[in-house]
Amino acid sequence: MFKLTYKRTALVDAQSQLLTSEVERLRSEVEVLRLRVHELEQLAGVDELVGLPNRRSFLHSLEKLIGRVARYDLSAAMIFIDVDALKQINDTYGHTAGDSSLVHIARLLQEAVRTSDCVGRLSGDEFGVLLENTDEIGAWNMALRVVERIANSSFAIDDNVVRLSVAVGVGMIKPDDTPHDAIKRADEQMYRIKRPSRMNG
Repeated sequence: MFKLTYKRTALVDAQSQLLTSEVERLRSEVEVLRLRVHELEQLAGVDELVGLPNRRSFLHSLEKLIGRVARYDLSAAMIFIDVDALKQINDTYGHTAGDSSLVHIARLLQEAVRTSDCVGRLSGDEFGVLLENTDEIGAWNMALRVVERIANSSFAIDDNVVRLSVAVGVGMIKPDDTPHDAIKRADEQMYRIKRPSRMNG
């Protein structure tokens, strides 16, 4: 009787240890999966090339900003930024050089704006900046700062020194805007400024 009880106890202990080990393994796998999901969620909102919020993430930030403008009667603006001659850089020096120029501009944008501002990449050669608690004069001053910061910089491609330039437009954000409305307003302002320079060129 004692031997039978001992064997049963030993078997239960072994099964318990096996179950505990399996539970710990599953917990470890769940934690790895949780971290991976978090990593993918982060990557989903970040442009892989330049490391800025991508269009999806930028639109989400813009939507939240519009909500704050409507709720708290804030003054906010968006700067639309178009990189000049990116196609020419790609055609002349290759797409790797074009990518390098975008990374260079992304870094300059982050340096030019305030830490509270949101900078994002909207498409291939287009960026956006969201400015909260900023009036129209302040927004245009920031846009000018961006233009000057980029115009005064340069970077090397092989043995060539390349200078970049951007066109900008500013749109004030309205409480009844959709994200599309806000982007379109700043984009159209940029093209109104850019069109005469193209005609003169």
